Amino acid sequence: MNLNLTILGQAIAFALFVWFCLKYVWPPLIGALRDRQQKIADGLEAAAKSQRDLDKAEQLLQQKIDEGRKRAQELIGEAEKHSQLIIEEARTAATEEQNRIRKSAEEQLHAEANRVREELRADLAALVIEGVEAILKKEVDAKTHDDYLKQITARL
Repeated sequence: MNLNLTILGQAIAFALFVWFCLKYVWPPLIGALRDRQQKIADGLEAAAKSQRDLDKAEQLLQQKIDEGRKRAQELIGEAEKHSQLIIEEARTAATEEQNRIRKSAEEQLHAEANRVREELRADLAALVIEGVEAILKKEVDAKTHDDYLKQITARL
């Protein structure tokens, strides 16, 4: 066997093998590699987009939390003002009620004092009439008695 012929046969077989691989094996492998590469690139892009969306969502969440805290502080401030207003109104109402009760008590006291004075005048007038009757020891008719009583009451 000739060495050159063997090498030539092996070279032809190798060339046919390379041609067969390039024609039928290599394109599906390259296509699969490109598909896999594209899927990986798409996955990385989706991960980057998800990270950006997550960052935006976190910023939005922080903004909402800050707005909520600010609103809560405003509500607390409004509630404190409202409570102070209610307390002030209650104080005013209590003062008005106190003044009304005091005025009513004073009016009742004056009315009671006037009633007691009138009773005392009437009692005093009756005592004076009895004293005058006892002194005079004379009978006085009813009309004269009423006149004396009115005169004494008017003076008192």
